[in-house]
Amino acid sequence: MEIFLKIRMRPLAGKSQTPLKLRFICCSSLMILSTLSITVISMKNVVDPYSLLIHLLDLIQTSIPFKHLHLLAAAATTLILLAGFYFTHRPNEYIYLIGFSCYRPPDWSRVPLSSYIEHANISCVFNDQSIKFQKKLLERSGLGNETCFPVGIHQIPPDFSLQSGMLEVKTVMFTTVQDLLTKLNINPTTIDILITSCGLFCTTPSMATIVINKFGFRSDVRSFHLAGMGCSASLKSIDLARDLLRVHKNSLALVISMEATTAGYQGNKKSMLVTNCLFRKGGVAILLSNHKGDKPRARYLLQHLVCTHTGSNDTAYNCVTQELDDEGIVGVSLSKDIVQVAGDALKANMKLLGPLVLPYTQLLRYGWSLIRSKFGAPIYVPDFHKAFDHFCIHAGGKAVIDAIGNGLGLDAENVEASRMTLYRFGNTSAASIWYSLCYMEAKGRVKKGDRVWQISLGSGFKCNSAVWKCVSDLGPCIQNAWSDRTHKYPVEVPNVMDT
Repeated sequence: MEIFLKIRMRPLAGKSQTPLKLRFICCSSLMILSTLSITVISMKNVVDPYSLLIHLLDLIQTSIPFKHLHLLAAAATTLILLAGFYFTHRPNEYIYLIGFSCYRPPDWSRVPLSSYIEHANISCVFNDQSIKFQKKLLERSGLGNETCFPVGIHQIPPDFSLQSGMLEVKTVMFTTVQDLLTKLNINPTTIDILITSCGLFCTTPSMATIVINKFGFRSDVRSFHLAGMGCSASLKSIDLARDLLRVHKNSLALVISMEATTAGYQGNKKSMLVTNCLFRKGGVAILLSNHKGDKPRARYLLQHLVCTHTGSNDTAYNCVTQELDDEGIVGVSLSKDIVQVAGDALKANMKLLGPLVLPYTQLLRYGWSLIRSKFGAPIYVPDFHKAFDHFCIHAGGKAVIDAIGNGLGLDAENVEASRMTLYRFGNTSAASIWYSLCYMEAKGRVKKGDRVWQISLGSGFKCNSAVWKCVSDLGPCIQNAWSDRTHKYPVEVPNVMDT
């Protein structure tokens, strides 16, 4: 009302030289165009829409004299109807997660820790010092005896060839996509957007093209492949899918994320041997939609997605790198600073995510602690239990899970899904947060209305957060990668495993 009180309706001086009908048409057209411009600009947060509206009203008062106020009322009514039509028919910006499928390796591909060490001894790839180092690392890694390797690594000597890598990639992608499309009764020709990601293994044609050829996607499908994103690739892919879905309405987006462990390291540099011990076979296929008609069958609604990149810092940049060792052998080197770098990246991410999800009481306490910290007081860590019901931490390793869990003040139940994922499946790279969500679904813990926080960490160094709201009654009957032996978990993971 304050805005409209600023209109000073008064008759114009002199006699109008323009026919009234023409003036009304011009004024009405001006109002319609200006109102639509204000709507678009205000939605994009470019300028203040109220100042634009005031200028518009000042313009109107010089165009329509006071005695023709009923014409202004008619024009205003028309604008209200047009605005109502626009807002009821504007594109749907909601992103729904219709379903996802994690790869479950066959039992014959399991690699017990003792078998790993035995295989390393007889493969003639590593020296005695490297084998001792890997044995010590495996005993403290948090991995169990059910993690799996692809066929090539089971061979003696290991087969790290392109053909072996292609076999792993096709097995994981084809299995997860077929399972997802079958469960959801989706025809591949209805997929509008396809995004694949794999950190180290890059082929020509791309992995996205391999999927298109296998399942017969349409020729106009929008396809992308992301490489080098590391363990943060799945959420980076969803970030890209979200942007595309905002542009292309009523579309389905298929996201596939995995890491090819066949591209292993065959040298003796300790910082490069870590990846051999932690990474295992796995992957995930995810189906997203922005179609309003998919809301009843959707499982989750994407509420927030925050991505942060600390690559401008040299320590973070060099934390995870693919390089040559002293003997010219390619491998991925993990720095000793990785836990500290991951913590700093998470803090940067939380600064952006916190104001979006935390209640005002937590934000006020945090703000007040920042002021007190100038006088030596500790900074308050917000209680994220008040914002989320479930936590899916990247299962990058025991040290990473423990550091993030302790930093956020999470209890054993909050990090159980991530620890069990690491124990059974190992580090499945960007898919690990989806195995954790699988675990909670299989246990029947995710209820309608619950909010899930997924935290992924990757080379660069990147930290990504996704917040999902459950919009469906899932129940414990969901069949997924954990369904075959959910009753066996959780298990007590010893600090030092027997090998």
